[in-house]
Amino acid sequence: MSTTASFFSDLTRARYSPRQFLPTPLSPSDIRSVLEDAHRAPSNSNTQPWTVHVVSGAARDDLSAELLKAYEEERPSLDFTGDYGQGIYLERSFQHGAKLYGTLGIAREDREGRKEVMRDNLRFYGAPHAAFLFMPMLGDGVRTAGDIGMYAQNFLLSLTARGFRGIPQTALGMYADTVRQFLGVPEDLKLLFGIAFGTDDRTSPMHNINIGRIPLQESVVLHDTPGVLDEQ
Repeated sequence: MSTTASFFSDLTRARYSPRQFLPTPLSPSDIRSVLEDAHRAPSNSNTQPWTVHVVSGAARDDLSAELLKAYEEERPSLDFTGDYGQGIYLERSFQHGAKLYGTLGIAREDREGRKEVMRDNLRFYGAPHAAFLFMPMLGDGVRTAGDIGMYAQNFLLSLTARGFRGIPQTALGMYADTVRQFLGVPEDLKLLFGIAFGTDDRTSPMHNINIGRIPLQESVVLHDTPGVLDEQ
């Protein structure tokens, strides 16, 4: 394996989603570099459909307060559904939740403990910065959402390469109207999700928690491509 390939392989395996950050902000040059890397993502017919709002400092604190208020007042406003269906995808979601809550020592019947986890989401897990990824509804939106996903992956890997971390947060998209109103974003731009980012707190019990991945054999089907999934 070449040095470049090895670096990329190591980088993708080093990326994880922390749930506790240190308050130390990134430098303006680091943030700009991450944004420039993310901006190199491919998109359908080069539409580059992403509109990204980054909040830091007082803006970050004030938006977090608005999100927490919307949560306590039970004012969700989703641009996209969060349905996992009734099969394997829902089961994986349950397994993911069980591991997270188990690590935090929060029992299934502990409703207040689970609410506090949601509040942590809306505090951006203490991260000094958050990026909100908006998209126009082009057609049914599926291809555009895919483009936003590729942008986000570039964003996350760029953070990792620089020694920082980020976590995609679907929970932030549950309050799209609140975010749009605060940031002055027009209604025709839809909030897919946000990314909290900064330096992860390595003393947190959630640091580098191993969520795991399914075996390749469960997600890849090969056609006249022998040897790829043989045991090594």
